[in-house]
Amino acid sequence: MVTPDIFSAEDLVSTPAIFAGFEPPVRLAVIGDPVAHSRSPGFQNAALRACGIRAAYTRLHVPPSRFTEVLRALPAAGFLGANVTIPHKASALAGVDVADAYARASGSVNTIVVNGDKLHGFNTDGPGLSRAIREEFSLDLRDLRVVLLGAGGGAGRAIAVQCAMERCARLVLVNRTLEKARLLAAELAPYFLSERLSGAVDRLVAIPFEEEDLRRELENADIVINATSLGMKRSDAPVIPASLLTPNLLVYDAVYTRGGSRLLEDAAAVGARGANGLGMLLHQGALAFEIWFNRPAPLEEMRRALLADL
Repeated sequence: MVTPDIFSAEDLVSTPAIFAGFEPPVRLAVIGDPVAHSRSPGFQNAALRACGIRAAYTRLHVPPSRFTEVLRALPAAGFLGANVTIPHKASALAGVDVADAYARASGSVNTIVVNGDKLHGFNTDGPGLSRAIREEFSLDLRDLRVVLLGAGGGAGRAIAVQCAMERCARLVLVNRTLEKARLLAAELAPYFLSERLSGAVDRLVAIPFEEEDLRRELENADIVINATSLGMKRSDAPVIPASLLTPNLLVYDAVYTRGGSRLLEDAAAVGARGANGLGMLLHQGALAFEIWFNRPAPLEEMRRALLADL
């Protein structure tokens, strides 16, 4: 029997036994709304095959109204775990029985482990970004002065928390709703109490999404990270004016597209080094695999499958 590309909430809740009837049995899934676009099944199934694990990974299309119901149905359906994507990450934190410290700090869960009838929650977004930055630029977050665009959203918050936990040299939180950035800065302030920079530059700053504020802060930055959704469509407006980019600035766009995003094109035009969010997607997925199976993920097999899928 061929495993469908997508299952519904009703499939899981009403007929949980069907997932054991496929070969290999379906034991993992990404849960979202929408979810058809997710690249996770391709590289997670490649990892399962490479490691000889008799399990399959699929997609579960679950509307917000049924998310909690679906979470509680995972054990009875024989699931080992799941990934969670938009718009359920915050709800997943509230829905699991136990969450690790990083998930609690980031306010969201993207990886769930089924342990008996209990659900354990983790978040691999920030650590995945950290691994991607190291791979792309041969640098660690802790050594960088970071300007984070879209700090008020789910992905932005997770990245901000990761930067703080790694004690990055400097963190500028940029958000269209300034109050959100300020509230997040207040939460993260304890991580920035030590003195690591000379001069009169604050290590943690919240600013509005305004050109002049950005210009001033980018003069004291090593890397700009885009955690907004701008750039997913070619018709999107520029994330920031191209005139603000300089050759010495690293640019990481968490958006991943088949072609280069406009932000990365603008970066390349001025000679700046840039990378897109495929690395973050790959590494957060590899970390999830390691959490589920307590073994190293077959990263190169996962990378090849992801690139082939694109």
